[in-house]
Amino acid sequence: MKIKHIAIVGCTGSIGTQALDVIAANPEHFKVEVLVANSNAALLIQQAMATQPNAVVIADESKYQEVKEALQPHDIKVYAGARSVEQIVEMESIDIVLAAIVGYAGLASTLNAIRHKKTIALANKETLVVAGDLVTRLAMENGVNIYPVDSEHSAIFQCLTGEWENSIEKIYLTASGGPFRGKTRSDLASVTREQALKHPNWSMGAKITIDSATLMNKGLEVIEAKWLFNLQPEQIDVIVHPQSILHSIVQFNDGSMKAQMGLPDMKLPIHYAFTYPYRITTPFPRFDFFNYPQLTFEKPDLETFTNLALAYEALKKGGNAPCIINAANEVAVDAFLKDKIRFLQIGEVVEQALAKAHFIAIPDYEQYIASDADTRQLAQAIIQQHYSSHL
Repeated sequence: MKIKHIAIVGCTGSIGTQALDVIAANPEHFKVEVLVANSNAALLIQQAMATQPNAVVIADESKYQEVKEALQPHDIKVYAGARSVEQIVEMESIDIVLAAIVGYAGLASTLNAIRHKKTIALANKETLVVAGDLVTRLAMENGVNIYPVDSEHSAIFQCLTGEWENSIEKIYLTASGGPFRGKTRSDLASVTREQALKHPNWSMGAKITIDSATLMNKGLEVIEAKWLFNLQPEQIDVIVHPQSILHSIVQFNDGSMKAQMGLPDMKLPIHYAFTYPYRITTPFPRFDFFNYPQLTFEKPDLETFTNLALAYEALKKGGNAPCIINAANEVAVDAFLKDKIRFLQIGEVVEQALAKAHFIAIPDYEQYIASDADTRQLAQAIIQQHYSSHL
């Protein structure tokens, strides 16, 4: 396998830092070509000095001088601003773009990378949630492969390798259940930010960890799976699997099932997306059956964790409905992390936004942008009107 030159868009986040570990462990296979960060200049500088990329981008323009001065002796090009984040993926030397920016903010650079025929390792599920029809159509037009980095979608992708001619009857996305599995709504009425950020199995960023606690993360993954694997909503089931060992399952039209298993470690799906179609030896810990004598499965509680049900509702409705729930959820999670609303109110904000936002059945790119902006304003208004004085 020839050396692959990789751009990490979102290098200072959880996925980005783990991707750098994967690259560091395989210097004969991977080279960091570009690093893109939002505002964490100190960590970006540290990463750039360690990996010596061709170029870096800091989205926060106020940090440009700090990064430029630190990297000037290293002959590393430095750019800043949102436009540079979008444009940097055009570089001819890039083989793979790891799309690891959290949330809606990752859409523009991913679309531009596809237009310039870059292979995409997709860790940003919101890209497909917000505009799955645009992204998948553009990828087909440009002959671009999108390799999923989410552990569940990577599992489905691995199960489908060698099965492309066979029909999928159903897929099962597994969920850990998060830190509040088995709790009732009354139990969750007073949970704190710190409690919600303690995931039992996975080490992730704050936004994704809260999404896991509300099961919105699984709802977004359901929508993402529809676009990645060309499925209908009724072909996608969610099952709660607390041990997080069996990462997802494909059921074929003859009734047989294939599952992908392994320890809960995001480095494995990152590694597979970088090396596909090859598998390369890794130093990662191995699964031992005798450490997990029982693997259990449960139905998700849609009455307590309403966000998963809302995601299915948005998927079935189509159009800009998934864009609406994603924008409302990002605003609500940010408000919860800032102690402006309570945990259960995240789902209430999303539900109200979905009911009130303007629905567009077949949106174009500009309408997706407008839907996202309008829904964010709507969600902020809902929070200020209904919840700001309730804490």
